[in-house]
Amino acid sequence: MDSAFVDRAWDKWVTTGNVGSSGNPLKAAILINYDPTGPSRLLSTIAKQEGIDIYPVDLKQFIDFMRRGNLPTETFVLGSNQYIITSIHENWFAARCLNTSQPAGEGAIVMQTAVYVLVALYDGSIGSASQAMAAVDQFASQLSRKNF
Repeated sequence: MDSAFVDRAWDKWVTTGNVGSSGNPLKAAILINYDPTGPSRLLSTIAKQEGIDIYPVDLKQFIDFMRRGNLPTETFVLGSNQYIITSIHENWFAARCLNTSQPAGEGAIVMQTAVYVLVALYDGSIGSASQAMAAVDQFASQLSRKNF
């Protein structure tokens, strides 16, 4: 795996107005090394993160959730927020935060590539979700070109 390519692609994606400050489609993003076919004793690691401080131990429940594959029947936790799945697609799903304090709500888009899971968090509703999905798809397509 070409980690230098991933580093460059992530840095370019983050700095071109996709993640972080107000006005960007995403408030935070996490790129996780993830092999669903690997043994469960192999820990998934955080490859990159922006806009959120989360530790690998904080991802255990989320990774267990992903491995179980019961997307429509369970919730998952990221940081202090609990999410419920609202739509499931071939290699990604969308979720809404159950315990948000934001008036317009919060959401997450989770996209799986060959060796990564990209978790993107956004504030807002339908329009914000569309913008977030476009930003996530932009980065995921870069990874897919290299079979990541």
